Amino acid sequence: MKIKVKLTGLDCPNCARNLQNEINKLEGVKNAQIDFVKSSLIFEADDGDLALQKIKNLTHELEPQAVITESETHKPNKRFVLDLVLLVVGISIGVFIFFCPLNVYVYWSLYVLACLLLGYKTYIKAVRLLFKGVINENLLITISVVGASIISEHMEGLMVIALYSIGKLFENLAVSKSRKSIEKLARMQPEYANLLVRGKEHRVSPEQVKVGSKIVVHAGEKVPIDGVIVSGSSMLDNQSLTGESVPVSKRVGDEILSGGIVLDGTLEIKTTSEYKDSAISKIMDLVENASENKSKTETIISKITRWYTLGVVLLAVAVWAIVWAVTANLQTAFYRGLIFLVVSCPCAFAISVPLSYFSGLGNASKNGVLIKGSNYLDACAGLKLVAFDKTGTLTTGEFEVKSVKAEKGFKKAEILYYAALGEQNSLHPLAKAIVRANKKKLVAVKNVREIAGKGVEYSLNSSKYFVGRQTSDLKATMVQVFKDNTLIGTIELADTIKPTAATACTELKNLGVDVALLSGDNADIVKSVASEVGIANIHSNLLPDDKYNYLTASKNAKTRVGYVGDGINDAPSLAVADVGFSMGINGAPASIEASDVVIVDDNPQKIASAVKISRYTRKIVWQNIILSAAIKITFLTLGAFGVTGMLAAVFADMGVTLLAVLNSLRALHYNPNKKKK
Repeated sequence: MKIKVKLTGLDCPNCARNLQNEINKLEGVKNAQIDFVKSSLIFEADDGDLALQKIKNLTHELEPQAVITESETHKPNKRFVLDLVLLVVGISIGVFIFFCPLNVYVYWSLYVLACLLLGYKTYIKAVRLLFKGVINENLLITISVVGASIISEHMEGLMVIALYSIGKLFENLAVSKSRKSIEKLARMQPEYANLLVRGKEHRVSPEQVKVGSKIVVHAGEKVPIDGVIVSGSSMLDNQSLTGESVPVSKRVGDEILSGGIVLDGTLEIKTTSEYKDSAISKIMDLVENASENKSKTETIISKITRWYTLGVVLLAVAVWAIVWAVTANLQTAFYRGLIFLVVSCPCAFAISVPLSYFSGLGNASKNGVLIKGSNYLDACAGLKLVAFDKTGTLTTGEFEVKSVKAEKGFKKAEILYYAALGEQNSLHPLAKAIVRANKKKLVAVKNVREIAGKGVEYSLNSSKYFVGRQTSDLKATMVQVFKDNTLIGTIELADTIKPTAATACTELKNLGVDVALLSGDNADIVKSVASEVGIANIHSNLLPDDKYNYLTASKNAKTRVGYVGDGINDAPSLAVADVGFSMGINGAPASIEASDVVIVDDNPQKIASAVKISRYTRKIVWQNIILSAAIKITFLTLGAFGVTGMLAAVFADMGVTLLAVLNSLRALHYNPNKKKK
């Protein structure tokens, strides 16, 4: 079985990676994954309790400050405060011993105490992991501090561990800031539902509410399950759900999604799904699993850092040997070898790359775009073509009356009325649109008879009426109305185009992404929609296989393709596309499952937002990689030739790490909707 727990207290990504490797060596534990940024551990085990106990024991041995819990009860604030206090005391002692004349024994006692206060956790980790055959940055720093002490560079030894510890504190603060974006999403999860039974409210778990039940949501409460409002009206705050800051008005008959907050009034809702199938549950599941799908860049960096530290140690030895051979000075050679160790710490790469992707994913979630992993975030950045299905993506899937033609002697309102009389009990989308458009009060009619494939006939005031199509040469969205076999009017309907559809296509084209429309509808309808939203590349009368083949051919032409769909028949196309986008509200479960990106509020403009966020995130990732590599190579070279000392090396290491971390957080605050001046 698969088990997920909280793992807090780890203060570096390499520590998390080393612990993960050791956990996977435990008997009875499989596929253990530690998400450093999200503070979680997922593993598989036949005996979950026994495996968890083994993991806890190992974690306590290797990372004593780490805590494994099955809930959110552990708060790391106290540990942060303790680390800060020890840091301040350690630095204060260091300043005191360097500026006050002291007895040699007192000096050494205080010096050792300062070193321990500043880095005792680092030294303990280094030794424990070394006994398990693991070499990481903790060992590099430990060797540097001990080495500096041996060659009497006491000030530099203390500065190494002090600046390293300060950098770690700032790293943790930066990561905590990024974590809050996901914790904010977690708080969207409703804790209870007010189930209405025989007129009385009962507070129950959302999982207990069945489809068709009635629930009550009061002002200030979260909507726990998707449904339709049967009583009441309210303004609804959907910001956490869709990223839209403006509250929306909801009243009787409106669909309502779980996760929104009722701002005023009381709503009575008839549920249309179980909690596990509701919008908020889908979002939470996608957010929880997003980090499991890593980008190629992130995976490569992760693999490199596993062997990076060992390579650094070997290179440091080589630098020491070369400098000794050239200068014949053992202390100088040793000192330059230590500089090499300090500069080469992999922290900047190890944390900034995953943090950049995590920040990008968090930003996308905040904007109502759920991307299932950093690999799909990367893929969005490289899209060259986005192909849209028509119904439910560029259009709402709900029809409206476009025009009414009345024959001589009749009025348009009469035609709508006679058509609505015949369609009032039908569930067909065209029938519903006609009934909505009619403004007159409907009455019961007699002798209602449905004629398969044609329409419906009925009797009213000794006359016989027919609503439908008598001939096959009409458009699929044309409805005729006959009275006593005489045509009295024609109604034309059209699928409603989403208000943001044209903007979505324009923004994608401005980003250099080609747009295509793939639809199963006839050519006239497809051309009409395409002209309104601004798409020139159109394909009509397509079967699901035809869409699949079109996308496959585009991919074979080395074009990175995205596909946007919402129906069950779109699942194959969503799966074959480099990036599949599905609709979160009206999308079929199969399409959401097959897709890589879910648009929470069905707004096609969010596809352009996804591309913008992904490109911005990828730019930051490469900025961090290039910046870190350039600075490290520069200071490694300068240190090897004796131009810079150990203090400069520490600033180069922790300084570039902090810069990279702060740069990563820009991906979290980037606004894809901000217009360029």
